[in-house]
Amino acid sequence: MGRITEDLIRRNAEHNECVIFSLEELSLHQQEIEKLEHIDKWCRELKILYLQNNLIGKIENVSKLKKLEYLNLALNNIEKIENLEGCEGLTKLDLTVNFIGELSSIKTLQHNIHLKEIFLMGNPCADFEGYRPFVVATLQQLKWLDGKEIERSERIQALQNFPVIERQIREQEKAYCLRRAKDKKEAQRKLQEEQESREKKSRPGFDGRWYTDIAATLPSSVESKDHPQAPERQEGEYTKKKLDDCEDDLEFWNKPSLFTPESRLETLRHIEKQREDQEKLRGKKKKVKLPRTLITEDGKALNVNEAKLDFSLKDDEKRNQIILDLAVYSQGEQLPPDPGVTALDGRLCLLSGMCLHREAKPVQGRWYQGSCCRGWRAANKAEAGGGSPQA
Repeated sequence: MGRITEDLIRRNAEHNECVIFSLEELSLHQQEIEKLEHIDKWCRELKILYLQNNLIGKIENVSKLKKLEYLNLALNNIEKIENLEGCEGLTKLDLTVNFIGELSSIKTLQHNIHLKEIFLMGNPCADFEGYRPFVVATLQQLKWLDGKEIERSERIQALQNFPVIERQIREQEKAYCLRRAKDKKEAQRKLQEEQESREKKSRPGFDGRWYTDIAATLPSSVESKDHPQAPERQEGEYTKKKLDDCEDDLEFWNKPSLFTPESRLETLRHIEKQREDQEKLRGKKKKVKLPRTLITEDGKALNVNEAKLDFSLKDDEKRNQIILDLAVYSQGEQLPPDPGVTALDGRLCLLSGMCLHREAKPVQGRWYQGSCCRGWRAANKAEAGGGSPQA
């Protein structure tokens, strides 16, 4: 669920140096906002407010925006026009593609004397017989309706036929409200069934099978950290989970559904669940890092550059030496003069694991360059029988 927060407003107030109290224009479109809140307290100077393509179900908490001139609430879940009387400077209102079925609620806009233009196309009320004449006669301050200019003759005719048109509108409103009540009831029933189905699936043994091997049926979350799953098993579980999610996703999108506020919210919840599942799967997909083998079973030491340090090996034939030039981290400056050379079972490990059969005598000297410390170590060719280091 998206919410209007101070941080969200500041992030969308860069054009005003992130100062919100003096904002005159604010755009919060496509933020999955479900409730209109806080704006009338934090942004009293607003003149233009964009809130299109969200999930706002009610017009509220904007009555203190006295200077507001343009309010865009297109593509939301609004079912009734209300709480705009306090917006004294309102000149343009966009309510395109909402769920407004109570057309008579536009009477609340009669006190907005500066309102010149309104958009109601794409709402259920726009399909009512007599819709346009009713709006034209009710809001006599209007100049434009749904992008079309209101002619003087059109208004005179609408006022003359208003009693008959008003009666027709009320009958259609009543029929719509009955259908809408049925839709709400059906949506609640489906939601309850889905919740029960999810609860049933979350119970152990919901698939009707008998489990005799308890360890095999334990979820991965309760497995011992000392005995992680094998990479092959993890990959198999990840693939199976992904296929199951794809099937559920196809079933959801292929399921017939009415275009209602509830269906829009259901779609949002489904998308949010998909995001959460994908994040969980990405976390589970991380392969277990197998322990690095440094010494083989027969006792042979392997040369492994565990730290991934830059190095080079030079063959000095004149001196019969192999010279290792190794760059270590800046912390190496704090190491003793002979870093990394330690005795191990009659052999030597040199820093990253280069193993020598006899003690390697260090070349006297090392220098410092930038944040790296470079050093030299030399060994006779006869001593370097362990082979070259592996990256």
